Amino acid sequence: MLSILLVRFSSIGDVILTTPLVRALRRRHPEAELTFVTKRAFVPLVSDNPHLTRVVALEPDEPIRALAHRLEPLAPTHGLDLHGSLRSRALRFLLPGQWRGYRKRKLARAWLISTKLDWYGADVPVPERYFEAARHLDVRPDGAAPEFVIGPPARTRVDEWLRTEGLDRRTVAALAPGAAHATKRWPAAHWAALAGRLTARGVTPVIVGGAADRGLAAQIDGVRSVAGTFSLQETGALLARARVVVSGDTGVMHMASGVGAPVVALFGPTVRQFGFLPYGGRAAVLERPLDCRPCSAMGSNRCPMGHHRCLDDIAPAEVDTAAQQLAG
Repeated sequence: MLSILLVRFSSIGDVILTTPLVRALRRRHPEAELTFVTKRAFVPLVSDNPHLTRVVALEPDEPIRALAHRLEPLAPTHGLDLHGSLRSRALRFLLPGQWRGYRKRKLARAWLISTKLDWYGADVPVPERYFEAARHLDVRPDGAAPEFVIGPPARTRVDEWLRTEGLDRRTVAALAPGAAHATKRWPAAHWAALAGRLTARGVTPVIVGGAADRGLAAQIDGVRSVAGTFSLQETGALLARARVVVSGDTGVMHMASGVGAPVVALFGPTVRQFGFLPYGGRAAVLERPLDCRPCSAMGSNRCPMGHHRCLDDIAPAEVDTAAQQLAG
């Protein structure tokens, strides 16, 4: 019997984007044992995925040798390294077997950033790049969106919160203003203007995100916020109930796609060639065709050109129009 390990330690978006491969493996090999290995913090992203046999968590500060020891009894016949990090490579060494990885295309990315010349060739989204690790397992992408499956407790809590707040799910717009790096953040004033537009037409904006986004949420006056209050699964449940989601190039964008929510994605320093645009589902990508893009692989603390036009020039009115068109 096939026993397949899928290893992706982090982060939110990257983990969710592996799920089209998980789905394809289950359909092609219905009797296989599929074990997903990720950091403890990201387990909720795949814990309720029906295609997986089990999820194994890398605990905080756990040595890779200890993780390998815990995985040995599973006797994996195949290992899919979907991370390509030093730790995942160490796991491959410590847990012998038939391991395969995928090309991260770092050289093409670095060349595009430094010279603006595109060496990528074919436009392959990251969810489909992961399939390179499983070519020998006879699976193909189906083009459908990722899957972020929400458990009953999270759905119940969010439904109770909506009732307590007196909100109709059909009128909620989830806004995700946070990002790990400053150049990926749409200006707070733009978020406030968008929130005002939404409110004026009877839509209730709700800010989502982690604890680190609370300060940014506080800059947007008069808007409800669950940043740092809801868990990953609860945030996913709220996204699933939202009329529309507006997000930068962050994990929340992929969470929204994973629960079937329409998403307006705001792209600044990063570009399509990197492979992280919303995959499948209903989405509108707003960006500006500036000669300085892309300027970094994952965003940075400041705009190297000093103007941040890639996001500053995307007007709240444009975002509101895109949201209306997606929501119907």
